[in-house]
Parts: sequence; C-alpha cells; structure tokens
Amino acid sequence: MKKYIFVTGGVCSSLGKGLASASIGALLEGHGIKVCMVKIDPYLNVDAGTMSPYQHGEVYVTDDGAETDLDLGNYYRFTSSPVGLKNTITTGQIYQEVIRKEREGKYLGRTVQMIPHITDEIKRRIVAATNENEAKVTIIEVGGTVGDLESVPFLEASRQFVNDMGKENVLFIHLTLVPLVAGEELKTKPTQHSVKELREIGIQPDILLCRGPEELTEEMKKKISLFTNVEKRSVFSAYDVDTTVYEIPLIYREQGLHLNVMEKLGLTPEKPQMAAWEKFIRTFHNSKTTVRIGMLGKYLNLTDSYKSINEALFHGAIANGARVEIVKIDSEEIEEGKKLEEAFKDIDGILIPGGFGKRGIEGMLTGARYAREKRIPCLGICLGMQIMVIEYARNVAGLKGANSTEFNPETVAPVVSLLEEQMDVKEYGGTMRLGRSESHLKDGTKIREAYGSPMIFERHRHRYEVSVRYRDVLEEAGLMVSGVTPGNSLVESVQWPDHPWSTGVQFHPEFTSKPTAPNPLFAAFIKASLAGRKKEK
Repeated sequence: MKKYIFVTGGVCSSLGKGLASASIGALLEGHGIKVCMVKIDPYLNVDAGTMSPYQHGEVYVTDDGAETDLDLGNYYRFTSSPVGLKNTITTGQIYQEVIRKEREGKYLGRTVQMIPHITDEIKRRIVAATNENEAKVTIIEVGGTVGDLESVPFLEASRQFVNDMGKENVLFIHLTLVPLVAGEELKTKPTQHSVKELREIGIQPDILLCRGPEELTEEMKKKISLFTNVEKRSVFSAYDVDTTVYEIPLIYREQGLHLNVMEKLGLTPEKPQMAAWEKFIRTFHNSKTTVRIGMLGKYLNLTDSYKSINEALFHGAIANGARVEIVKIDSEEIEEGKKLEEAFKDIDGILIPGGFGKRGIEGMLTGARYAREKRIPCLGICLGMQIMVIEYARNVAGLKGANSTEFNPETVAPVVSLLEEQMDVKEYGGTMRLGRSESHLKDGTKIREAYGSPMIFERHRHRYEVSVRYRDVLEEAGLMVSGVTPGNSLVESVQWPDHPWSTGVQFHPEFTSKPTAPNPLFAAFIKASLAGRKKEK
C-alpha cells in the first residue's frame, strides 16, 4: 500500500511547514524510500501566477509550466521528487473542476456538496500525484493553519484518508508554536490549543514538531505529550537555526524523526545515503571567504520575493568554497538620486533579477550601465537580461530612447517587445511562455563555458523578448548573442563585449539549482565575482 503523510500547522502561518515537509522527504529519500511532495494552498486563486511577489513571495515555475507556491522550490531543492502541475492543489482548482463536472452533468443530477464532491476531488488529486510519481510515500503539506475556514475541506479530506487507506498507511504530523514569552519562559499552551482544535475535526496528530527559539527540554516534551495525547517520543524540537536551513534535515535526523516516521508507517529503511548533503554542510561550515553580491531589484521588502535566486547564489557560493552576502539595492533609490558609489560600495558582483512593470526600471538601467562600465561581474535574469539589452542599445548602439514596449508602448526603438503569440492575450494567468525549453549556446561565450554544453534546458516565465528587428543592429554594435532558441529565432542569452564576466539570460536558472547540484551559471557568476575581488586586492 502507498503511504501518506499529512503535515499541518497551527497557531500562526510561516512556521516552516514547507521546510519541515521537504526535510522529511530528504530523510526518507536518504533511506532509499521514493517520495512524492504535494502542496495544498487553500486560497481561491487557481494558481500563484497572478499573485503579487509582495504578498506571496516568488512564483516557482516547474518544468511543465505550472506557476506554483514557493514551497515547491523547497521540495525541488531538498528532494529528487519531480514537481509539476499535479504536485500543487488549490481551492480554485478544486472548485473549478467540480463546477466543470457539474455543468457537464457528470454528477447525474445529484446535489453537489462539500462532502463528498469537494473532498473526493481533493483526494483524487492527491492519489493522482502519488501514482504519477510512482512514490512509496506521499507527503502532503496542508497550507494555512488549523482553524482557518478555507482549510476545512482539505483537513476533512485528510481525515477521510484514514478510512479510505487504513490508519497504518496514514500519518499526521502537526507543526505548532512554542513561543518564548517575555524572553524568559517557553509556553506550551498555544500547542495544546492547536492540537485540541485539530482533534475537534477528527484528526489526532501522531507526531508533533514544536517550533521555538530553543530546543525543548525533556520536561516540556513530557508536558506537551500529557496535554495532547501524543507520546513523548513523538514530540520533536523544531528550533531556530542560525546557520542554514539545509541543516534542518540533519537536526531532525539527530532527534530520530525519520526513524519515528518509518516505524509508524511500517517502512523498512535501506542503509542511509546522505553523504552529499553532509559534505555540503561541512563545506558551508569550513568556508572562510564571503562574496558580496548586490541584488538590484524592486521587490526587496519581502525576502521570499527572490527566494530561489537567494538559494541559487548560496549554492553557487558553496560550490566555490565561499559564503554569500546578498546586499539589497532598491532600484528606485538609485532613480531618486542615491549615489552609485555608495549603493555599490564593496560589491563583488551585481545581479539584476526578474520582475514586471515599469516601476524602478530606470534605476536598473543605471545600475546595469555602472556594472558594464566599471567592469563588475553581472548576471541578468529574465527582466534583468532585457535591462542589459536596453542599456546597451541606448548607450553603446546609439538607439536613443530605446526601451521595452512593456514600459513604453510608444518607444521609438522597441528593442524588447511582446511575443507575437501574446498580442491578443487578455487573461494573465498561465498565459506566458512557461516551463522547460531548449537553448543553444554559442562557442567562446561565458554561458557556454559555464554549462560546458552546447545545448541546455531551463525554465521560462515571460511575455517579452529581445526584438528580432533590432538584433542585427545590436550585434553590429558589439552585443554578443550567446544563446538562442532552436532555429535561431529568439534570443536566449546575451553578453557584453570586452567585459570580465557578464551574462543575461531570458530563462530562470535559479529554479533548477540544488544545494548538492548548484546551477552552473550561478557557480560561474560567483567564481567570477570572487576572482574580480582578488584581482583588485
């Protein structure tokens, strides 16, 4: 029988259910157990594609073009489980499908209700994801917190899994808060109430992960066990780490969480294989050098807005035996007159990330020019590549007023313009160029050197491209087109001439970076940033 682990949360959001789920997946995979990761988001949006980075963080794009919650990025980085459209479930998707079936008469005239029709659709999707990945264990993270009205159908569906699959095949793990009050004493009452609320809807947690600033004492575990009806040996500390989140699986392993999970599900583990993970952590702790990367963006108020980029920079730094310090540089502040020397002081490399809309664009262009003229290693991603192209067009190719039609539809030199197939698009959800596609890299370029291959596959998410009309003009002015789509039809990457290291890419290489397998472009960017600093010294 397939096994199912439901990870729920209580008290408040942002406790780390995604990291906990991903860590459990990593530990089970480390024992030879194939896992499938599923994220449930209770919001009514069909997917995360139209949500603001300020409110929801980044949109993580999968190979099959699904626009998902950033937790799927954690699943990808922590496990080898494939992630795609079937690994994300939202209220919007569930209602949309149930209503579609009702309109088509699939329910044969019966009254469509929350139970069984909504809950059955939820369960169907979980099982479909399990079968798609041929997994032994499926880990389902239920978004939101216990007590949220929108989470009720998903929790009810989770409860029904016990009847459908048998208690021996279903495990409930509840992540809850143990706060430190007045800086003096850890309080267990929020955990007690959270478990009580979960039990009121028919779910008794098998394992508790108690999030707090410090490790629980044996006495506190005993108290929590007494009031929650969870055996003491199944109460674990999810204490804060001040190093890296990639230590979390090893911290749980030290406490025996994986053994507890496997025992409860009747799983027979293979000999543990986490040598690569352990090596990554050792390299991190032994790293003495720190590289400073300036992130020239406009969604800087929320750390999760550039979650995958932050992680990819971290992976790339460790691959070079270094640590990374990400310096946030708000492009709007540069527009408002902040001195460039002050903004980029002691910066080893500049990264210009993706984004949408004209706000902050002129600041990005100013920063790109600074990186080009001061010969600072520069990596532009999606919008960042377009910024590199526009800046070069204006200041080197002599195309005064060059711009993207996204920012100025009336520009006299639209060097970046809307894809032809996007011209008549009215709906914004799921309509961009999305997902994994092929790029051909030219010999003698930085990107070709980084990947070590003439052909790569990376994920896209954009509507605008470098205009074919201006490609010859830009190349005649010296801009190197270093990567193209099959058939040489679209520009996939560019490179400034006579520059130590510069690459702009239309795709998102950050989505395919893992701690034990860093994306080659990020590793090369960090290497160049370190080399430039050493040369200066």
